[in-house]
Formats: sequence, C-alpha cells, structure tokens
Amino acid sequence: MTLQLTMQSKELSSEELSILQQMRVRCTKNILLSTSLAGSGHPGGSLSTLDNLLVTYGCIKHDPDNPSMEDRDRIIMSIGHVSPGVYSTLSEYGYFNEDAFLTGFRRTGSGFPGHVERIVPGVEWDTGNLGQGLSTAVGLAHGFKIQNRPNQVIVFMGDGEQQKGQIIEAIRFASKYKLDNLIVVVDRNHLQICGTTEEVMPQSIRSLYSMNNWDVNYLEDGHDRNAYFQTFSRAYLKNDGVPTVIVSRTTMGKGISFMENIAKYHGSTLDRSLLSKAMQELGVEDEFDKWNGLRQDPVSTETIQEYVAPKLEIGTGTPIVYEAGTMLDNRSAYGNALLGLAEENNANGDLKIAGISCDLEGSVKMGGFHKHSPKAYIEAGIQEHHAASMAGGLSSLGLVTFFSTFGAFAVSEVYNQNRLNDFNHAGVKVVATHVGLDVGEDGPTHQCIDYLGLFRNYYRSSVFIPADPNQTDRIVRYIATVPGNVFVGMGRSKMPMITKEDGSLFFDADYTFKPGKADWLRTGDDATIITFGAVVPAVMEAWEMLKKDGHSVAVLNMASLVPLDSAAVLKAADSGVILTVEDHHVETGLGSMVATVLAEAARAIRFKRAGVSHYGGSGKPSELYVSQGLDADSIAAKVKSMLS
Repeated sequence: MTLQLTMQSKELSSEELSILQQMRVRCTKNILLSTSLAGSGHPGGSLSTLDNLLVTYGCIKHDPDNPSMEDRDRIIMSIGHVSPGVYSTLSEYGYFNEDAFLTGFRRTGSGFPGHVERIVPGVEWDTGNLGQGLSTAVGLAHGFKIQNRPNQVIVFMGDGEQQKGQIIEAIRFASKYKLDNLIVVVDRNHLQICGTTEEVMPQSIRSLYSMNNWDVNYLEDGHDRNAYFQTFSRAYLKNDGVPTVIVSRTTMGKGISFMENIAKYHGSTLDRSLLSKAMQELGVEDEFDKWNGLRQDPVSTETIQEYVAPKLEIGTGTPIVYEAGTMLDNRSAYGNALLGLAEENNANGDLKIAGISCDLEGSVKMGGFHKHSPKAYIEAGIQEHHAASMAGGLSSLGLVTFFSTFGAFAVSEVYNQNRLNDFNHAGVKVVATHVGLDVGEDGPTHQCIDYLGLFRNYYRSSVFIPADPNQTDRIVRYIATVPGNVFVGMGRSKMPMITKEDGSLFFDADYTFKPGKADWLRTGDDATIITFGAVVPAVMEAWEMLKKDGHSVAVLNMASLVPLDSAAVLKAADSGVILTVEDHHVETGLGSMVATVLAEAARAIRFKRAGVSHYGGSGKPSELYVSQGLDADSIAAKVKSMLS
C-alpha cells in the first residue's frame, strides 16, 4: 500500500499532499489512456471523483493483499460507470498493477469490465444501474450493526443519480435505524449526460438529506484534499447515531483544461490528437501506441477474483408436521418455520437469520419471528425497491436474509433489484405470499402471475413453490442452509395437507425436500398431470373424478421449478398424454418449460397447457379458477378430451 493516512491528524502533511498529487497525475493518465484505448468509457466523472477516491482509500481499513479481510471497511461505487477512476485508484493502492488494467479494460473476457464488478480485486459489488448502490450500502451498514461489528461503509454517488426515487427510500431507512457507520459521498459536478443537473431535473441535494436528519457536509471545493480529509475523518470517527453525507462540489473532467465542465465527457473519450494534448498538459509521456500494441495480445484473466460464498452454519430445527385433515395456509407454515429457524440460530446476541418486510408483517406471518428476534426483524416500510437491494447487501455478510411481501411487490415491482442481487451472487430468500389468482378479491393488480417467468430470466436464482404447509415447512428450512438467491411463492388461502392414497401424509416426518426433484403424488398409465402450488388441491380432486371414471392418471408435483426435474417430465411423457396445470401466466410458466423439455427430447405426445390466460377479476379464488378453467371439473374434462 503506498499511502496510509492517520485520521486522528488535524490535516494532511505536505508529504502526504505531495504523494496524493503524484497519484492523481498517474491516475489521470490511466483514466484517459484506458478509455481512449477502449474507444468507450466515462472519463469525465472519473476525473471529478478521483481526489475523493484517493483520500478515502488512504483512510479506510483495507488490505490489498487480502481483499476479503473480515474487518475491512466496504466501499460501494453506486456510480459504477466511473470504473476507470476506481481501477486507477485500486492500482495505486496495490490491488493489481496498471498493466493488467490498461491492457484489459473493456475487453471481452478480461477482469476489468466497463462498469465496476466484484471480479476486480477491491470492488465489493457489481453496480451500474444508478439508484441502487445506497440501498446495498445501507444493507451492509445495518448488517454490521446487527452483528455488533465496527466496520464502516462508504458509498460514492453521482449528483444526477439523486433523482432516483429509491434514493429517498434508503435515506429514510438509514436515518430511522441510526446508521452512523454509513458515509455517502456525492460527486456534485452539476453535470449529467444531457446537460446540467438543473436543466435535466433540478433538486436540492443537501435538503434531500437534511430533511431526513442526516449530518450534511458541503465542500465548496471537493478537490481540496485536505478539506475532504478533515470532513471524512470527522464522519468516520464519530459515533452519534446519525448517518453522514458529504456533498463534494467537483468539476467534470478535472485536471484537463479542455475537458473541464463539459457535459459530453461524461461518456465521451478523447481521440488520438486530444489524448496527446492531454498528456502534454499532465507532463507525462503519451503511451497510447505502446499500450495499444499490448492490447493486441490475448486478454489476461490473472486478476479475476472468484466469488466465494459466505460460510453458513445454520441449524434447521425440528420440522413441524401438520396432520392429515388439517386446513392451513402456506404463509402460516412459513411464519412457523421462520420462527423455528430463529429459535435454533438467533441466540445470545449471535444473529444468523434476518427478516425484512414492507408494512406487511401480519400478512406474511413474520410476527413470531419479530417477537423472538426484534433486532433481526427489519421493517422497511412501503419501500420495496430499497428493501430488495438492501436485502442483497445484508445477505453478503453471511446473514440468511428473508425478504417477504406480496408477490406483486416482491417480484414484479422489484425485477431489476432482484436482477442485481442475482448478478452479485447474493443470498436473498424472497418468500412471497399472495401469488396467483389465489389472491382473490384484491383483483388483478395484486394477482402476481409472472413470478416464474421473471425469475427464470436470472442465472443464479432458484424457484420453489410448495404444494401444502408440510412441504412449505421443509422448503423454508432447506433454503436457510444453502447460499444463493431463492424465490419461494405461495397463495393466501388455507389448503388441505397432501396425502397418499391410503390417507397418510405425503410430506410426512421422513420427507426431505431436494431441489430438482419432483414428487409423484399419484402414479398412472393413461396420462400425467404436472402441476404445482395453489392448484394442487384442485388437481387432486380432478384425479379422484378421473379415477372414478376408470382413468389411470399420474399427478406430478413440480415444487422445484428452477432447477426443473427434466427426467421426471420425460418419464411422464411415457404415458403419451401430459396436461400442465398452473396458477401462472400460461405462456411463461411451467407449461412452456415442460414443452421445451419435450421438444428438445423429440417426444411426440398429446400435450396441453392450462394456466392463467387473461387477467383475473376481483372475486373468490374458487370462482376465478373456474373462469380460467383451473377448477377440478375443468381439469378432469381437459384430461378426458385428451384421452378420447
């Protein structure tokens, strides 16, 4: 590490200021070189935030030789497009050499992407979608508070970014929970892509924070390293229950005269002649040709940092077995299992399970968990966008984080937030109640029928939909023990326990949930109904009807949808007739997945899909199922028509 600043000092020494100036010149050179070599990138903002970045890394706890050091502070770059500034700074502090950065920046397969990603040593979170970084940082800061750890969290943000609605959600939350271990640095250069921030969308950034009781600091010259050091040091060392924001007035393109305060340099690079002119101003050699030649070599992957999931040591507790004949909603079984997990794992101040809800504690059945683990229960208010992103940050600390609200809010409303959690290998357990037509009288705006279709777009998330409260209990306990993002969905209505033909429980005390493994609720030779979730009771009723009429029909419960049990689908195809039944958009759910499996295996059979074919109305779930042909009579009739 080339520089370690002592925050107890009143000001920077002349030697420290000299070192910082030398670092700035090298970083400016590398920012301009990297973007011009790549022919794309964001040099302007990188130059405006550079002085604050260099001083910050000189102050915080971190170790370039051990980037995953447990007691390190966390820096989240919400303005992920200033990657040239970040990579240049990290190079100065010894995380890697400038050669790897300059030869690899924005090249396919390299370790230096266009927006910051955690494959780069020293980068904590993949960002780029503005507006989410503060929520992630809040999750980290709140997690450190829950775990009684002293780590600090610093998040760098742009001024145009403050226009995002999610920002105010995070600001309010940080104030409510007194996150004095959180420092926000706003790069206030007054410019964004289409002009000045005043022209595009005027706002008072300082008021945005002060009205929510933050400690607001304004630097008239954000490039005054001594002034920034003094302000940052005070914020870092204080312990008053108040989060801090430093609004740092900077200049876009700082340090290169013809780039300064020009909006286009937000995302425009210098051509060959302007780059040469800039290097002359800096007083350094123009090395474009040298590095351009080196970029013709195969891309290096030596610096790529592999993701390592937090270690989880979670006890599942004793599963609850609900007896045959019992009627219970899956969400209550979820709440009971979550409480069981808390009782097993949250004890003596050592918290391993966290729960987040958005003004729906009673509806998502988190009351028992809240009472048992008040410090680990997080009420986020009606702020789903913030809650989803915050959950990602919280989970990255090894806290098993359950995020629960209605399906329409947990999936459809926060699609991009879940997407960023997926990018980041987060470990959020999204348990959504009130999915599908089973929501009933609340109507189509609340009937989430796209959960599977949307979550299938992610590459690192699983989807499990339980068939009854017993299976719900096992799934909830299982997901707490494994890393990664998981979606578990359920309706709101009470339902019967699934039983075997002899009347005993199917998901009994010996049942163990296994991802990618389907459940043969019934076997048969004439046809197979493949289903999941809230419509399983109707399918079982249809099976009874078909049996009375002399039809031998199998029922396959696909509780694990991602991953899918393709082998079970192909076994079902042996009957020659398959009907899929789901409380989901018929074009994007289980039916389309089964069709793909059959097509790729070249299995020519009689196949039909039954699902939600149009927006539901406002009415009793049973009536809505009839209107969509998802009731027992309709299901039985469909099978009979396929067998005739």
